[in-house]
Amino acid sequence: MKKSLVALSILTGLSAHVHGAVYQVEELSTLDIAKHHYVTDANNNGEVIGQARGVYNLPIDVSYIDFSDSQITNAYDDWERSQFEAIDKEITFTLDDIEAGNLNADAHRFMLSFLSTSSVNSDANWQKIADSVAVNFTPSPATEQVLLDEQSDHYDGLTRSVANLYNAISEDGVRAGWSSAPYEQIEFTPSGDDEAQTYFVRDFRSRGVVVGVDGTVVTLPVISDLYGGQGTANDIVMRPDGGYYVVGDSSTGVPEDRQDNYDDRCDGEDEPVAVCVWEIENRSASNTRNGLYDRRATLWTLDADLNVVDTKNLGLGLSIEEDENSAFVSTALAVNAQGIAVGYSHIRDNNNDNRINTLPALFKDGEVLEIIDQEDDWYSGKATAITDNGIVTGYATKNIEGRRTTKFFYHNIETGTTVFPTDYFTSSSSVGRDINEQGVIVGEGEVDVVNSGSRRREGFIYTLGDEKIANINDLLPCYDVDGESNYPYTFAEATAIDDDNIIYGVATKTEPKLNSFGEVEVDSDGETLYESVAKPVKLTPIAGGEVEECPPEAAETYERQSGSLGWLALLALPLLGWRRKHG
Repeated sequence: MKKSLVALSILTGLSAHVHGAVYQVEELSTLDIAKHHYVTDANNNGEVIGQARGVYNLPIDVSYIDFSDSQITNAYDDWERSQFEAIDKEITFTLDDIEAGNLNADAHRFMLSFLSTSSVNSDANWQKIADSVAVNFTPSPATEQVLLDEQSDHYDGLTRSVANLYNAISEDGVRAGWSSAPYEQIEFTPSGDDEAQTYFVRDFRSRGVVVGVDGTVVTLPVISDLYGGQGTANDIVMRPDGGYYVVGDSSTGVPEDRQDNYDDRCDGEDEPVAVCVWEIENRSASNTRNGLYDRRATLWTLDADLNVVDTKNLGLGLSIEEDENSAFVSTALAVNAQGIAVGYSHIRDNNNDNRINTLPALFKDGEVLEIIDQEDDWYSGKATAITDNGIVTGYATKNIEGRRTTKFFYHNIETGTTVFPTDYFTSSSSVGRDINEQGVIVGEGEVDVVNSGSRRREGFIYTLGDEKIANINDLLPCYDVDGESNYPYTFAEATAIDDDNIIYGVATKTEPKLNSFGEVEVDSDGETLYESVAKPVKLTPIAGGEVEECPPEAAETYERQSGSLGWLALLALPLLGWRRKHG
């Protein structure tokens, strides 16, 4: 083990054109029902969990839709112009076809696009669809893990209306995550109207869950379920004396001005009360201080049978003044076997009491402690992982070379020191995702120096004490197994590392392009189209593996392949901020 760490340390100085067989890549089993797959955690027993996005055959309920409504007729006209007439093609479906339930692939894609537009998605009169599912990647074949979704009353199968985040797995295979409540279709007649309208409502915004080895789902209680409430579960570990620690966050109540807002609006006259609450909740998507709920980092203590025996509020990184009515938030993203948690919290700016920052936080002995020195101009960030011996990793944000930039760090709880190692280049944004007990950190950073806008990211590995990081792609083979074809994977995101230095994460791979039904797409000449797909992978160190320099043509092809990764925007999901490893 020590020898492999030394070898990895030596590799940190290699250039971007050096590739070799230091790691063997194994593509994990994936679901047939979805396109992109992401690893979120793995344990030392090789058990791996994650998330899939781009679910095929998402159900479209047409039974409630008035197809003369201007919202959908205007959308159809715009779609015909932009997707068909612009390339001299005739549209392949009509709204009458959709109303009759005859949806071809083009019609299905149109409806998914229509339902996902901001104006429709924020309107409670339209069906809600979510394209993410929880996945057990092992044992093979991969299986979907249903969290809180239910069978639909209006079409076959699950509602497919819930967000699913499958975040962590303990050493004995108990898993933690969170899910929103499924939407239910109801009829409601607004005051003064003669006809009922269709609304889509849910019981609560989210709940943390624990999933037993046998698949049993246990819902974690929130501290306050006023107006439904909100909760997440981001990490789980086994307690030394038996049972488990689970951390996340939980709603603790509603600020005074939000209560006034509820009292003024949510009278059940013009819309269902649940819709009114949902609309207020949705304002928190971009600014947590405008949210409906106060939320606090929470530690749940469970016994060996997954019964919750204690729910503890871990606190907030500031004292709330009497005239402050915003919703304040803290969240725990990781916990160790001693019950010490890390994450982030609202913290008051050192130079301006009226400015509130969201900064990495340590939750220990009843206190909420800052990890990052604000005097160094850090104004945001999150702590994402912690070892049993008290080493923390994560990232913090400051402006570098005129752009908002994140930098990964590690923090020693015992000494109180925080180090920001050298990453790919000065203005490269980097994020620490996980750290093992040997002090090896994995994550990813921006590698595109020229493009200051949307830069491609590639996974890195770093050993505490090293001068700088190593790009994991530099440690992979130059060629595929035939010795001639270019290596098919570009490693984009390192999510987890176990104590044997086995790395788990996401790689891109070019495959035939599939439509929303999961069917292969072809161009006008009948030729198969291709696209980059997110694949879950396991990287195992090769005993005696050596790094060798790829021939220039292989290096050039590698750069060209890895440069077209627009799909990586999928990694920045609306749910991303609540994923354990993604802060």
